[in-house]
Amino acid sequence: MTIGSLALKFTLWRLTGLVCALVWLTLSASAQESAWPQFRGPNANPVAANTRLADRWSKTENVEWAQDIPGRGWSSPIVTGGKIFLTTVTTEGKSKPPQTGTEYSNEYVAELQKQGLPMEKVIEKVTERDIELPNEVKLHYFLYCLNLKTGKVEWQREFFAGHPPGGRHRKNSFSSESPVTDGKFVYAYVANLGLWAFDLKGKEVWKTSLEAYPVYLDFGTGSSPALVNNLLVIVNDNEKQQFIAAFDKQTGKEVWRTNREIGPQGRRSAWVTPFVWQHALRTEIVTVGPEFAVSYDLNGKELWRLSGMSPVPIPMPFVFDGLLYLNGGRGAALFAIRPGAKGNISLEKGQTSNEYVAWSQPRAGTYLPSSLAYEGGIYALTETGILTRFDAKTGKQTYKTRIDPTATAFTTSPWAYNGKLFCLSEEGQTFVIAAGEEFKLLHKNELDDFTQASPALVGDRVLIRTEHRLYSIRRKG
Repeated sequence: MTIGSLALKFTLWRLTGLVCALVWLTLSASAQESAWPQFRGPNANPVAANTRLADRWSKTENVEWAQDIPGRGWSSPIVTGGKIFLTTVTTEGKSKPPQTGTEYSNEYVAELQKQGLPMEKVIEKVTERDIELPNEVKLHYFLYCLNLKTGKVEWQREFFAGHPPGGRHRKNSFSSESPVTDGKFVYAYVANLGLWAFDLKGKEVWKTSLEAYPVYLDFGTGSSPALVNNLLVIVNDNEKQQFIAAFDKQTGKEVWRTNREIGPQGRRSAWVTPFVWQHALRTEIVTVGPEFAVSYDLNGKELWRLSGMSPVPIPMPFVFDGLLYLNGGRGAALFAIRPGAKGNISLEKGQTSNEYVAWSQPRAGTYLPSSLAYEGGIYALTETGILTRFDAKTGKQTYKTRIDPTATAFTTSPWAYNGKLFCLSEEGQTFVIAAGEEFKLLHKNELDDFTQASPALVGDRVLIRTEHRLYSIRRKG
């Protein structure tokens, strides 16, 4: 064999290897883009890069399909293997309808107090009007599987029927925890009730019952599960015994449980989904509870804690460009945390940063929507429609403004792609905003249906769940 033929063979071998590598990278990117395995997506920061994603829609424009979903649930859709999974609950008899905004209960309380009613009577009347108690309803819990391309229901499984383990505020639902998937199984969770594992064809693999704990004023639950390695992790912050626990995802057996003592007595309930933070130093499970954020290792041992969270936190943590972002909740601060923290990293009075807190912004936390990182900015949206942008590296505020005079009720977390930010109101209006240091409202899209669930971004589709149906938003052509 000549040197020339050897050189040719070597060149062909290298080209073949390069082509195989490019194909593998393309397939891997495609597979990652077509999966949305958990609440707020694979990185808990709902951002997409597909240039084909639509930025305009209505009930008819750019709607690939719309599928009615019976019952009610504020859990978000997840996607794997060309299938959509979501949970819902149907009620036997009447169910208290949702209502937009969060101030109506406070206004009702103030009205009753003006009448001179004692606080016990005030709570009784608020409960009668706004709370659905366990003995008032019989429920049917379902897991649905839909075809991603057509929206057709491939199967549905009723995984529990009976009275719920606790009540709910009519702002909440009995199915607010989003399922999670590892691509082989789907895991459904109802706090204070149980965990269920199904294969992608709808066969129940295992179930684990959980003890019921009281939640503050029977407001209901909402913290979704998380997956890390072979563990399915839940956080249950309640009025009796707060805890974080990990279960073997293959069998449902409890692997470890760590009790938490966070927040003042009588206000220890929270609704925050745990975040799995994987960085060069270690993997940790970050949780936010009343008044404290606490991070754990994969054996349930506390690594660090940070004070300054709201007594009733809801927004989920996430990572962007190497920093962990903690939204402490309404009236609390927004924090950026460096990796490697240990012990108590709380700020001293007057401090805005320390060794592990890169920066903080007082009173920048929000009540219901989680924050978003996109193109160098951190966006925080209040439940009343005030949007604030901060520089992700420094925490400097670049603007703070009301999105629109008509938009005053937000629960859904904002998302972003193609240089635009999307903020979906409870009334079904999506406000499309230019990303950047200056606020610019581009247009708004109307779906005209009550909405609280966060969307899934899958390839060139946006999946939006409203009170009555699931929409696949996809650019025509």
